[in-house]
Amino acid sequence: MDEIQRTKKKGSQPAPSVIHADAATGDLRLHQFQSRIFRNTRFLRVWLPPGYDDPANEGTHYPVLYLNDGQNLFEAALSFTGVEWQVDETGDRLIREGTVPPMLIVGLDNGGKERIREYMPHRSLHPVILRVHGTRFPSFLFKEVMPFMAQNYRVATGPENTGLGGSSLGALISLYTAAVRPGMIGRLLLESPSLWASNRQIIRQSRGVKRWPERIFLATGTHEVGRKDRDQSVVDDVRELAGILRRAGLDEKRLRIVIDEGATHH
Repeated sequence: MDEIQRTKKKGSQPAPSVIHADAATGDLRLHQFQSRIFRNTRFLRVWLPPGYDDPANEGTHYPVLYLNDGQNLFEAALSFTGVEWQVDETGDRLIREGTVPPMLIVGLDNGGKERIREYMPHRSLHPVILRVHGTRFPSFLFKEVMPFMAQNYRVATGPENTGLGGSSLGALISLYTAAVRPGMIGRLLLESPSLWASNRQIIRQSRGVKRWPERIFLATGTHEVGRKDRDQSVVDDVRELAGILRRAGLDEKRLRIVIDEGATHH
């Protein structure tokens, strides 16, 4: 990463400080972001599509995909698992191929030691986590992060231009957010969701949801845990959630399910 660079928006007010990540493919900008809702500070990692700064595109507004565990998305050295999602390489390739439209991808860093509390919306006895903060996450996203993005980047509005996703607990809180704020998210990405958390309360909650995002991708591996009985339970939970979504009206065009044979929780 090079030096912190302060840029100017139109008008007299300066834009927030930006760190440009040299190691990423394309233009990845980091903003130190203070949340009043969570009462802490983290980075927002904003990846810009090819051509974003071209003069010909200065009037273009772009869809946005928000992804949790931002540390894991772009650089292996920062990932707490040691493995990155290669979001920058993949986004760049898919956009240049014309497979997906140009979009901004925003990595929301987790809260570090507070990650579990921030990503769990319900109390849990296994593990014992009684003071959870996950119910604050929708407000964090819609009242803090999204207004920041709208103020500093050319983002398109509406659920059809707004996606949210994550893996593991990051997928759990994404599912919860879509469930409690219907009509706000149009695209939902759920990789290896921790549906087991809080005695599967998110599954019970999902049964009462009437309006889901227009498109949902739901995936898990068959060896997520590494123990046969629990591996089967993880797959069964995903299939049960899929059944709930189908009964809510999501057909094959709106819901894609992948059960990856042999894949682990990594």
